[in-house]
Amino acid sequence: MKIDKTIFAEMAWLPNGWAKNVRIGIDDVGNIATIDVDQTPSADDVHAKGHLMPGMINLHSHAHQRAMAGMSEFRASEAWGEDSFWTWRVAMHAFAKVLTPEMLETIATQLYVEMVKAGFTSVCEFHYMHHDADGTAYAEPAEMSLALVRAAQTAGIGLTMLPVLYSQGGYLGKEPNEGQRRFICSPEQLLSIISTLQIDAVDDPMLAVGVAPHSPRQASEDAMREVIGTLLRGDPDAPIHIHVAEQEKDVTESVEVTGQRPVEWTMNHFELGPQWCLVHATHLTNQETDDLAASGAVAGLCPATEANLGDGIFPLGRYLDAGGVFGIGSDSHVSVSMVEELRWLEYGQRLIRRRRNVSAAGPGGSTATRLYAGALAGGAQVTGRSVGAIAVGKRADFIVLDPENPTLVGKSGERLFDSAIFAGNANIIRDVWVGGVQRVDNAQHVAESLAFEDFAGVMRSVVTQL
Repeated sequence: MKIDKTIFAEMAWLPNGWAKNVRIGIDDVGNIATIDVDQTPSADDVHAKGHLMPGMINLHSHAHQRAMAGMSEFRASEAWGEDSFWTWRVAMHAFAKVLTPEMLETIATQLYVEMVKAGFTSVCEFHYMHHDADGTAYAEPAEMSLALVRAAQTAGIGLTMLPVLYSQGGYLGKEPNEGQRRFICSPEQLLSIISTLQIDAVDDPMLAVGVAPHSPRQASEDAMREVIGTLLRGDPDAPIHIHVAEQEKDVTESVEVTGQRPVEWTMNHFELGPQWCLVHATHLTNQETDDLAASGAVAGLCPATEANLGDGIFPLGRYLDAGGVFGIGSDSHVSVSMVEELRWLEYGQRLIRRRRNVSAAGPGGSTATRLYAGALAGGAQVTGRSVGAIAVGKRADFIVLDPENPTLVGKSGERLFDSAIFAGNANIIRDVWVGGVQRVDNAQHVAESLAFEDFAGVMRSVVTQL
């Protein structure tokens, strides 16, 4: 394989830990072709100006909600009942109705630029807004999905598209409400969208395609079986993501209708494995926690959104003790920060357990190192793409920590990791490479000025319509 460029880093985080004087050869399609340690820099190398690390995976995103972030922080109408996730959902449905494909592309471009600057080099897009506001299919059924693909291309982020199967308004075939009409898809419609995206993904190492049954509440079992079965016959390793047990009401309704809790039901009706991602999975019994860990599926955790919506706290300590796999996502994008997601993943455990360093592997273990490594591995597992490590054959997705950040000065190894995650609020990332292409240089994204200009115009329009 022809080496297109080489990157030299005085310190790089490889699968076995930190290594010195590392030269990484990148081929002409953006994959890592060679890795050599204890090298001397050459004039042909691109020099990393700080510690080099694998870029993080954002395994759960609803891109359109970036434009809604911060617009629901008020007490809901008394007519809606106690303010909760469910009152927030009413506001989200109303917001989603006003968006066009063009607006979605603009919003997603801004979001993906922010993600790359924050160190996310891959994103899994859990996309359910398929049709026009009244539920009418677009002339191109994949119109909204393709808008997201274009946004990812502009921002230069690796994308796993997860078209969402949303077949009913609630359990037992409940009719959708007005805000849900554009989400509803038959299995045939969804498979058509998936097929269109798969054609685009054939020769594009930046794009993968899977499926996301929305949840046991919003997708019927028959529809789920038809879509998942058809997808897996063509691609046995395709990612499958599903919302499950996010809210206590999810659990109560599931027990009332099915006699089983949502995670229990999902595990009893489908053969879970490494390509499955159970998003949130907040409310678990001890048995469900252990069973989920044993299944090899990934728990998709979004601490900032879960806190914002009042969901609850995932039982991370027990799950890790059982060997569970996890990843992180920014979900509703009230925050677009891998640091904040990892920090609050640990802080939530500290608050409920009233002790420190819950996620550390054992005495002397670094909490941040375990969290970062765990989120990398779990996120990579459910992207359908070769990412998540600085290793031969993986995508050349790197972040470079800013050596002039006051929080990081003079630190290395695990001290550097722990300071990066648990100290300070300024962005710690100087440069970002995705697929061998530098997208962020000295904390500036190559597309951020134009992306923001377009986004600002959309936001001024959206705000007047709500």
